[in-house]
Amino acid sequence: MILKVIFAVIAAFFAGYGLITKNFEFQLYMMFFLSLTMLVMGLEEFRKEQKVMGWISIGAFFFVLFASLLVFFLN
Repeated sequence: MILKVIFAVIAAFFAGYGLITKNFEFQLYMMFFLSLTMLVMGLEEFRKEQKVMGWISIGAFFFVLFASLLVFFLN
């Protein structure tokens, strides 16, 4: 899917920005787009009838989304 590539590129951009500038204020957005990437990957795995990898990706989506929301509300 094209969404997986778009979300991954955006997450990589935010990660690269943080590494180069040592400014980690956009790390929340990087984690959010990483979680969306994992969601799309999980849906693709379900479409390919690989349910175990689909559930692992969906679980990773919820974990990263929860972590990013936690950071958002604590700051």
